[in-house]
Amino acid sequence: MDRFAIILAAGKGTRMKSKVYKVLHPVCGKAMVQHVIDEVSKLQVQSIYTIIGYGAEEVKAQVGDVTNYILQEEQLGTGHAVMQAQGELAGKQGTTIVLCGDTPLLTSETLQALMKQHEEENAAVTVLTAKADDPAGYGRVLRNQDGSVKKIVEHKDATEDERTVQEINTGTYCFDNALLFHALSQVSNDNAQGEYYLPDCIEILKQEGHKVSAYQTEDFNETMGVNDRVALSQAEAIMRERINRTHMLNGVSIIDPANTYIDATVKIGQDTVIQPGSILRGNTQVGEDCIIGPHTEITNCKVGDRNHIRQSVLSESEVGNEVQIGPFAHIRPESMIHDKVKVGNFVEIKKTVFGEGSKASHLSYIGDAEVGKDVNLGCGSITVNYDGKRKYLTKIDDHVFVGCNSNLVAPVTIGKGAYIAAGSTITDDVPGDALSIARARQVNKENYVSKLNMNNE
Repeated sequence: MDRFAIILAAGKGTRMKSKVYKVLHPVCGKAMVQHVIDEVSKLQVQSIYTIIGYGAEEVKAQVGDVTNYILQEEQLGTGHAVMQAQGELAGKQGTTIVLCGDTPLLTSETLQALMKQHEEENAAVTVLTAKADDPAGYGRVLRNQDGSVKKIVEHKDATEDERTVQEINTGTYCFDNALLFHALSQVSNDNAQGEYYLPDCIEILKQEGHKVSAYQTEDFNETMGVNDRVALSQAEAIMRERINRTHMLNGVSIIDPANTYIDATVKIGQDTVIQPGSILRGNTQVGEDCIIGPHTEITNCKVGDRNHIRQSVLSESEVGNEVQIGPFAHIRPESMIHDKVKVGNFVEIKKTVFGEGSKASHLSYIGDAEVGKDVNLGCGSITVNYDGKRKYLTKIDDHVFVGCNSNLVAPVTIGKGAYIAAGSTITDDVPGDALSIARARQVNKENYVSKLNMNNE
């Protein structure tokens, strides 16, 4: 049986009070609508159609070509939104799942169970429901004694007895595709809002004698729709707990899950320990047997095995194996830190290849550089890479020793095994195995202080 999906993502989301289109707000580093699309993609559907309106171009740019897009120029209700797919789907046989782009916590397991029940019962429509501790504001699902759906009634239309029912309509549905568009053709906008509502299809199909089914998920939180910043933060917390739990079950130690923030796209190897206050974002990959944190921020980096990174910030870079970084180091984009490197406190590295076994232990800036193997950069070493208009490259070959408080003014090359005396400002290339001293000669003026004091009396 063919399967199709329609994702409703055309609403502006005025309650978010944001310049960002609602379904593009991220939950654990991934746009809400992307979460939905990723889960739906696991259902072996033939086609996904995302109904877009406000912010259409932004959605296309961020989500890409993993879905088909259909523009709803006027937002006239959920039924009207689904009608926009009529040209693509009307007349086709199969199952169509309809869900909202602001429900990032739905899982493919729940959606698969919903579709399985729908197809096994040969229903015209199956509603995803959940039990709510506080169902106020939700449509209630009323069942017959045999468990079949009697009707779905909106909160405002429900009687006092009906309002005591805790099973609610989540707004996610499976339809027989042909019957869906048959029912939509009969939906009216004769209501206070003048809109076409998708749930009206349920009553139409029931009146025609078709079977209406309901599948109740065990997790109410999974069905949460995000309409404002409060709900966004709640969804973030639930997703974060889910992500952290998955990593821990896969062999990662997270010391304080409540204070560890890992995006949905991050991968972490076994026996790595994540200390409190750490943030792992984007397409970050961390290998095995690492210690990350405390209070470390890593964004879009590939980190190898057996590394210790603490109280530091890394972005858009790659780190090898057995590397020590921090505390208070900053690895900026386009850097490659090779194996067994030490990057110590208050060291900043930018757009630099840092060779195996090399060290910058403290208080250095290394930018736009190629650093060889087993190089020692003393405290206060600086690659002077910028003349106010352009950046220039510094090359430091293997086994170089750079003394403390040295400036390497690019473009400059330091040859293999060279030694830079402390306090030097190097403006010319240094040959291999040379000692380079570039500083004023020391002059001692004896008895100067005594004479100065006598003159000041």
